[in-house]
Amino acid sequence: MPAKPAPADSPKLSSTGTYLLRGASLLGKEQADLLIRDGVIAAVGQGLDAPEGALTIDAHGLVALPGMVDLHTHLREPGREDAETVETGTRAAALGGFTAVHAMANSNPVADTAGVVEQVYSLGLKSGWVDVRPVGAVTVGLQGERLAELGAMADSRARVRVFSDDGMCVHDPVLMRRALEYVKAFDGVVAQHAQEPRMTDGAQMHEGEVSAVLGLPGWPAVAEESIIARDVLLAQHTGSRLHVCHVSTAGSVEIIRWAKERGINVTAEVTPHHLLLTDEAVRSYDPVYKVNPPLRTESDVEALRRGLADGTIDIVGTDHAPHPSEHKECEWAQAAMGMTGLETALSVVQATMIETGLMDWEGFARVTSATPARIGRVATQGRPLETGEPANVILVDPAARRTVDPHKMATMGKNSPYAGLELPGMVRAAFFAGHPTVLDGALNGPRAAAAEETPWIG
Repeated sequence: MPAKPAPADSPKLSSTGTYLLRGASLLGKEQADLLIRDGVIAAVGQGLDAPEGALTIDAHGLVALPGMVDLHTHLREPGREDAETVETGTRAAALGGFTAVHAMANSNPVADTAGVVEQVYSLGLKSGWVDVRPVGAVTVGLQGERLAELGAMADSRARVRVFSDDGMCVHDPVLMRRALEYVKAFDGVVAQHAQEPRMTDGAQMHEGEVSAVLGLPGWPAVAEESIIARDVLLAQHTGSRLHVCHVSTAGSVEIIRWAKERGINVTAEVTPHHLLLTDEAVRSYDPVYKVNPPLRTESDVEALRRGLADGTIDIVGTDHAPHPSEHKECEWAQAAMGMTGLETALSVVQATMIETGLMDWEGFARVTSATPARIGRVATQGRPLETGEPANVILVDPAARRTVDPHKMATMGKNSPYAGLELPGMVRAAFFAGHPTVLDGALNGPRAAAAEETPWIG
């Protein structure tokens, strides 16, 4: 196994748990100091005095943002530790600016019982790099035949509120209706992987001009759009919350916009790679570009960017999907689907949304922090940078430029589609519950697990 970036031998820590971030630009706007003490933002203002024992960090030229929250992460553990572990995945998350991630259910065993989600939750507490929230499976074994232990997972120590068979679609409309009705009892949400399986059997890439030229079986946009259309109607009928994972087509954006105009309780996400890459990349036959849903056309990318900018698409979710090298360094047809994304998400969104003028840093905080925390019902995350709020804070250098090297990343997966690409932005510091997990752009050290857990459902 390749060596992973490790925290410093002697982490930089304040003896009093107090940190003064001097001269940061709050959400890319006014400049101010932030005083962090005992896990909360103790003060915000100009020219704050540094208390005795405080560690002062020069944040001039840096943008202060709420820690990012990923509603869609594959940490692979338990059972697939050859691809990723909670430890390596959360290190990657911290370096990428995340202070919370939701771990998808397609592990081995599947997270379809209270026991498995509690195991993932405990591994997250032990790692201490970010807040780990397990996602529970909708159906037993992701098989789409009968509902999993939704109530037991919701009542467990992990307090699951997001349920998904991601990687598989809940294609049975009766089962999907029952799931929506069930989770409504505890304010849960069903996160649907929209893919009609009978229309995508054997599909290898987006169905269009490029697939015709390459001779690869196509994956039609309607396979995604038809499921979304059905499910927004089911959500309207049940009065429950629906979340649509990794929206990838212009038609999907229009269906979600239609649903929201009618007051249907639906939210949606887009991945960084669907904001940047198109099916033209597949002409290389490089399996690093093989992903589910597939890379679409330039017109789809433009629609996704506009949808994220105008609020039709609510959040960015990484769909971080690490794989062992042998599952990607092979023939296209045999390769696994998925890309890594935790350590590059901020940079890609900066490049596609902020530097194009479609969004400012305040909007960035909304789609990467506040809204995903609200959808996942994680009350301690995505909070404003105000006195008394939990100190989940990151400092971003928007002027930085870096060339992506997957072999220097903390994730075990080397299947980044951005290898060799220069991207903007870098996380210089990250504070998780007031603890500096990242300083000077490198891992600093994990936060010790709290002796007592605090309520987090909002």
